[in-house]
Amino acid sequence: MAALTQQYEHHLHDTEARWFAVYTKFKCEKFAFRQLQAKGIHAYLPIQKVTKRYARKIKHLELPLISCYVFVKVAKPHYIPVLETEHILEFVKIGKNLIAIPEKEIDILKRIVGGGKPFEIETTRYQVGDRVEIIAGGLTGMTGTLVTIQGEKRFIVELETLGYSLNLQVEPQVLRKTA
Repeated sequence: MAALTQQYEHHLHDTEARWFAVYTKFKCEKFAFRQLQAKGIHAYLPIQKVTKRYARKIKHLELPLISCYVFVKVAKPHYIPVLETEHILEFVKIGKNLIAIPEKEIDILKRIVGGGKPFEIETTRYQVGDRVEIIAGGLTGMTGTLVTIQGEKRFIVELETLGYSLNLQVEPQVLRKTA
């Protein structure tokens, strides 16, 4: 972990813009992206085209490649305006350090999205006993312990924040691992 932190530890530079990832509220990525652009902030939101088949219709959707993430290229003067943007929660960090994303990784994302070939993003694998935080919905900000994994789409989380052991069934996209 120390090597990873040193490799990616880049604080905001006064003049040089660097890429950073920011968390958004659940299903608010496109709105946050448009708000950032309206402020003149260089932002990138990788979008994938998805076809959903329902019993009576077929829908073609454009969905964010990585749920709850928008990428911004900013220097220190734009740090606060990014955080003041509606639906932006925080910058992605390791500990207290911001994670600067190398330009080549953003270029790879752009090539993947622009390639037109189907692909799937695999999210962080959760394990029983992991400390997690709920990042969307009515219980946003509550932390707990992952108790049970019921398939790939449903997890049981025990919340201690309330002072009670409350078992709650949640979707993986509304969870984030905590330290």
